[in-house]
Amino acid sequence: MKKINISRELFIRNRSRLVKELKPGAVAIISANDELTRSGDQNYPYRQNSDLFYLTGLEQEKCMLVLCPGHPDKNLREIVFTVKPDANVETWGGHQLTKQEIGKISGVQTVKWLDQFDLIIRDLIIQSEYVYLNSNEYVKYQTEVVYQSHRLICRLKDQFPLHHFERLAPILVTLRTIKQTEEINLIKEACSITDSAFRRVLKFVKPGVSEYEIEAEITHEFITKGARGHAYEPIIGSGKNAMILHYTENSETCKDGDLVLMDFGAEVGNYAADCSRTIPVNGKFTDRQKACYEAVLRVQKEAMKLYVPGNSCNDINKAVWKMMEKEMIVLGLFTENEVKKQNPDNPLYTKYLMHGVAHFIGLDVHDVGSKYQKLEKGMVITCEPGLYIKEEGIGIRIENDILVDNIPVDLMAHIPREIDEIEELMITNS
Repeated sequence: MKKINISRELFIRNRSRLVKELKPGAVAIISANDELTRSGDQNYPYRQNSDLFYLTGLEQEKCMLVLCPGHPDKNLREIVFTVKPDANVETWGGHQLTKQEIGKISGVQTVKWLDQFDLIIRDLIIQSEYVYLNSNEYVKYQTEVVYQSHRLICRLKDQFPLHHFERLAPILVTLRTIKQTEEINLIKEACSITDSAFRRVLKFVKPGVSEYEIEAEITHEFITKGARGHAYEPIIGSGKNAMILHYTENSETCKDGDLVLMDFGAEVGNYAADCSRTIPVNGKFTDRQKACYEAVLRVQKEAMKLYVPGNSCNDINKAVWKMMEKEMIVLGLFTENEVKKQNPDNPLYTKYLMHGVAHFIGLDVHDVGSKYQKLEKGMVITCEPGLYIKEEGIGIRIENDILVDNIPVDLMAHIPREIDEIEELMITNS
């Protein structure tokens, strides 16, 4: 895991902003993610809970942040609880953070061992009227796994049934959706490394290479450039596989005449880039592939103008679907007359574009935020129109990350997407 070098001032500022949103007489508790078993005695690589990282910068497992801003003892207003370093554990698993190191990373002055949590949290909650607890409220995510935050909610509600329990998620969503300068810079760095990986791929792709070999080229560039790795499982779909929206098997051979759709992004300091590009395996688009690609690219360029304060992701989705509908008519996928007669609950365009085109990005590749909320300066949103024609074996998606402003800022403007540039780079390097 790459070391994360972010000024603790960001985390101090984030906690201060959160505390201002709490009701008087409140305590807030945010827990780390669980370590998850992979097999036997092996765990998956650890990834910190995004909210806890946002507030502390800590990658340490088995830790808690507690905020009790109105407590009479100022030393108990901010506390990180964590595991006590164990020499035997460190021999096998590596260094565990000391109290001093946790304070230096997070800016939290009071650090206590986790075995003191139950006693101290009882004092803090009894001193408080409101208890703010965190949970994953991402609207499209459900899991049967009873994770740490959920276990904590059940335990504290059972122990303190007469207290008022409040949701932290709505407050953290509001804070996290608007990125600060340090966060935008990390996303920019992730975008830059993603650019390097794509240019590496343009030199590599040719008929006969495997999708997983392309993935390996991207991974190599990510790691050597200092990224943690992929921000999400990469999609490398050639031919018919480009029609599978979340295809991650990446096991087929790229064939002459096919397109290969790549959806990938680097993760830097836990912040994600999210990029999609579609290129011809042999380095040259056919006339039909070119017409389809240019349709998607035209729509993306027009859609980027909508990434301004006051719009919403939902507004953008609806506008792009109408734009793509017009392009589909020009491409001969259906007629204007057929559109007039279509079932409004099942429009014709959904056969060829069945997904939304805008989502928040940040500490999570599908970051917190509602598609209905109004955009504000500082938000970072993807723009990813696509076109999927199964009958013709054509799957195209072009995705850039956009910083919302009065004049939107394309954070991936440097990553090649014009047909001439892609073909020239592929042919020059072949």
